[in-house]
Amino acid sequence: MTAYSSPPSPAYVLEEEAWWVQRWVDLLNAYRFKKRLERGRIYAREGHILSLEYKGAKVTALVQGTAEEPYTLSIWLDTFSAEDWGYVIDSLSEQAIYSAQLLAGEMPADIEAVFTANGLSLYPFSLGEVHSKCSCPDPKNPCKHIAAVYYQLGDLFREDPCVLFQLRGRSRESLLEALRQKRQVVPPTETAAAAETTEAASSPSLPVATVDLSQFWRYDEPLDADLVVIAPSETTILDTLGKLPLPPEDAPTVMAHLKALYQGSAQQAMIRALG
Repeated sequence: MTAYSSPPSPAYVLEEEAWWVQRWVDLLNAYRFKKRLERGRIYAREGHILSLEYKGAKVTALVQGTAEEPYTLSIWLDTFSAEDWGYVIDSLSEQAIYSAQLLAGEMPADIEAVFTANGLSLYPFSLGEVHSKCSCPDPKNPCKHIAAVYYQLGDLFREDPCVLFQLRGRSRESLLEALRQKRQVVPPTETAAAAETTEAASSPSLPVATVDLSQFWRYDEPLDADLVVIAPSETTILDTLGKLPLPPEDAPTVMAHLKALYQGSAQQAMIRALG
């Protein structure tokens, strides 16, 4: 359970500093009954939110209203199934840049396309998809207490964009761990070779060879030049990283510079290998 303190703030402002925060702000701005949200915005600005925390895939909060005791409320989204998350993780693991950005506390710019390709939507399309419940007597939903937390969630998303993943049923830690394991999976050809070695070792009719791993790459005999071919790799680290999160006006210059550096390094490596 992750808790966030919410001290009173005289100047509650949702700054447009990150696109994933702005997506949430746009969702609020698109709501029809804006007066309800405006009352909540004032509550958030005046520090009525006493606490805000996770309980599983829900956000729970205490909001001080006009009564002596604060109201308790919860907000949640429809979570994705384990199968759905499996498809998403498969897609995310194809490019290392996704893990790198999430580790850095940034939401990848094209993350929504990954979910869409798997028939999902990370962000809700409207506030109607955001479920909520408050202990106050107001029958309308959202009441001003829930609306206050809506605005506070914008700040929460700014601090940690992975909050949205948790609301969909996957914590930041479990998502990154799944990506790490996925990217460390042994290729099928190596798995098959390992299985053959194990089978051979377990068979009493076959000799078992012991390999000294410290000498595995050592070969003292002269090599036949006709049997050795040194060629550059077909893929580069730039291909593995995929599209870098750069501003459109800077991307061509930076990528050209990185490609030039890689080509120079590859040429030096080839010269050294051939020497």
